[in-house]
Amino acid sequence: MASSVGFAHPTSSLIINKKDKCLSVVPSTSQLSIYKCKKPISNNISMAMATRQSERKPATTGSMKSPMTMTEKLLAKGAEKAEVKAGDNVWVNVDVFMTNDISGPGSIGIFQKEFGENAKANPDYKGVCHIALAQEGHCRPGEILLGTDSHTCTAGAFGQFATGIGNTEAGFVLGTGALLLKVPQTLRFVMDGEMPDYLLAKDLILQIIGEISVAGATYKSMEFVGTMIESLNMEERMTLCNMVIEAGGKNGVVAADSTTFKYLEDKTSLPYEPVYSDALASFHSEFRFDISKLEPLVAKPHSPDNRALARECKDIKIDRVYIGSCTGGKTQDFLAAAKLFLASGKKVKVPTFLVPATQKVWVDIYTLIVPGSGGKTCSQIFEEAGCDTPASPSCAACMGGPKDTYARMNEAQVCVSTTNRNFPGRMGHKEGQIYLASPYTATASALTGYITDPREFLH
Repeated sequence: MASSVGFAHPTSSLIINKKDKCLSVVPSTSQLSIYKCKKPISNNISMAMATRQSERKPATTGSMKSPMTMTEKLLAKGAEKAEVKAGDNVWVNVDVFMTNDISGPGSIGIFQKEFGENAKANPDYKGVCHIALAQEGHCRPGEILLGTDSHTCTAGAFGQFATGIGNTEAGFVLGTGALLLKVPQTLRFVMDGEMPDYLLAKDLILQIIGEISVAGATYKSMEFVGTMIESLNMEERMTLCNMVIEAGGKNGVVAADSTTFKYLEDKTSLPYEPVYSDALASFHSEFRFDISKLEPLVAKPHSPDNRALARECKDIKIDRVYIGSCTGGKTQDFLAAAKLFLASGKKVKVPTFLVPATQKVWVDIYTLIVPGSGGKTCSQIFEEAGCDTPASPSCAACMGGPKDTYARMNEAQVCVSTTNRNFPGRMGHKEGQIYLASPYTATASALTGYITDPREFLH
């Protein structure tokens, strides 16, 4: 569905020339087995750009000399090597390249060019690149994805090596199909315990960043494992990996499993080969969390690691709430907000802006039935709660932009936001106060006009 935008962050991507076979790879206890996708789909790509390269050889894990982490295996596979170790500099073949263009309203979209000839272009607008890439089937386990935006690391949720690069590096990828990368050390985050129904993945990553600081993972990989991680849906895993850059991380990664393969069934017909950390792999550090003991969090101004419990900030009066961005503008984020609005039966006390990340999310808001609502959609619940009408898909105020950007903070106000950064001026006014929070906490705060622990409405 076409939609106009005021100012939006671009979506774009590049894909390689792989054979269009409807195959996926699923791990068993001892080996990888191959199965056919239930629903083969055509490669209906908007555009693609990259150069010709030789077909990649399969990963040679059998000749491995020492155990490797998942990120090391991904880079070894991309470099066509049997083994790499942290600190190595390796030339890596790029599977997917995403490039951005913010030249103006409506001029952005997913761009792709196949390796080789017959390039095609179609600048149809999709929405925020990091979410559109996943929805369009370009995030596949075992591959290398690079993009000209720091939150490219979102795709690590699919067991993919994904990281942001600069425009100079982007030009090199376009010209050669490869890039020289330094293999990062890996921090391992073991998250066990049952996820409380008042927490979302945003609370988890704020907890982690609060623990290690915004520089705690500088040029390191952040690998997320544990029973709680396995229970998360794909969009929640994307939220985790999305904000590793806020800790200085090079990339974030979650091992592909049945949840991953189920998500990809109707999104890609290309074959993919997941990789997994070896049992004896060496990690730089390991952090363990009992998720059942965590509480809803916020990150106070002006840093994502300025962590505090939401209930500790109950006296902070707010002026507005913003639900959107690549971090908090996915379908599951809006379903969570609608669930809390429904449970409260109340109306918002401050302006509440809703910005879906992509056109698909926008459609979901108007069509998906919220469980337990008696047949109501998210949009109906938002309207009854007094929220602003869901906007056209974009980054909107998350990245500031011109003064006429939708929901931009043009005054020194206090905002609770589901976005990823709360630096001075990030959403507009330099003196604006931004509190980062989950969709639950943002919604609860909209209902009271103060920063509010969502348990007040969910329990």
